[in-house]
Amino acid sequence: MEIGINGSGLVQKASVHAVVEHAQQVANDGFSSYWLAEHPTGGFDALTVLSAVGVQVPGLELGTAIVPTFPRHPMVLAGQSLTTASMMDAKLTLGIGLSHQPMMAQLGIGFDKPIRHLREYLSILMPLIQEGCVSFEGETLSCDATLFKPCAVNIQVLVAALGPQALGVTGRLADGTTLAWVGEKTIKEHIVPKISAAAANAGKPQPRIIATLPVCVTDQPEEVRASIAKRLDMYGKLPSYRAMFEREGVNGPGDVAIVGSEAQVNDRISALREAGVTDFAASEYSLNRQQAEATRATLRSLI
Repeated sequence: MEIGINGSGLVQKASVHAVVEHAQQVANDGFSSYWLAEHPTGGFDALTVLSAVGVQVPGLELGTAIVPTFPRHPMVLAGQSLTTASMMDAKLTLGIGLSHQPMMAQLGIGFDKPIRHLREYLSILMPLIQEGCVSFEGETLSCDATLFKPCAVNIQVLVAALGPQALGVTGRLADGTTLAWVGEKTIKEHIVPKISAAAANAGKPQPRIIATLPVCVTDQPEEVRASIAKRLDMYGKLPSYRAMFEREGVNGPGDVAIVGSEAQVNDRISALREAGVTDFAASEYSLNRQQAEATRATLRSLI
């Protein structure tokens, strides 16, 4: 299992310089990848930021986790992704997702039949990314296009898929899934079997499974969990994540976070590997410098 860092905690700063600096530290410490989210109404474009990172921090895999699909036509996203990848001396992995109905409502965008949307979206995006051309007509999305230049980069496309139908579509059409707020029990019993079966039935290789969870090495676990539960409470209220917490048998974000001693953190990350996770992108969480340093040191020891 590869170990990377999810830098999405910096997104609200909206500072390209801060992200580049953080990614450079991640690369210097020997991690394999760096991931960045894009909030639908935040105005901080993940692919544009990662293009700056890729130019200044060569060799580190860079990925979006995730870019919401509803606001962008797949042709637009394919063009932006391929342009971004051509700028950098690094591997770009495109993580996409449906996002959530309340967030799309803020943009005045409907959330009707999301599985149909995902299937049609991937039916356009994947051929453009892989072959440089597509001719597809769906119920809500269509595209007949040939790119100006043949694709010269290899971009994997991962989908934030949680429910059975989304996992089925993702397994058939994409390269894997990128997960947030999903524990090892749910990954082992739900995520991996469903996406793997769909991929196998489509004659595709074993999907890539990226998992992201908050991580903190501390001797005050209850205090840290309480902070996570309070600050990230909104994620516990979103239906798709709520379903994953129920599957895991936990109440919310504070309970599924990886928090505790170095040994306890190591055990949880090992459990993710055993559950079928191929890449763990840690979201470092700390209340003080001592916790931050201990967390980074523990994650570094796992590389």
